[in-house]
Amino acid sequence: MNKILLTCSLALLISQPLMAAPDKDKPLPPGLAKKVAQGKPLPPGWQKKLAPGQFLPDDYYRRGVVLGRPNSDGIISIQIEGTVVELFEHSREIVRILEGRR
Repeated sequence: MNKILLTCSLALLISQPLMAAPDKDKPLPPGLAKKVAQGKPLPPGWQKKLAPGQFLPDDYYRRGVVLGRPNSDGIISIQIEGTVVELFEHSREIVRILEGRR
């Protein structure tokens, strides 16, 4: 009985970080990616798909303008069509989403 309990506990501990791994590079849908490639603006409401703790997709990062250098924590601010997003420079994990321009 103890071996079974120990095995189940160990399996749970090992698998938990794997299940919690975020999807860093989830691409835009094909139609939206085509519009972005043509230089057209992102549709209204794209901001609703972003939240702190998620990773900013490459397509959004390329559309943004970096506002200054990273701070001491490695956080940068980028402006994407009027919305300022603060994120970690290397992982692109979103820290905060601010409305308006800087």
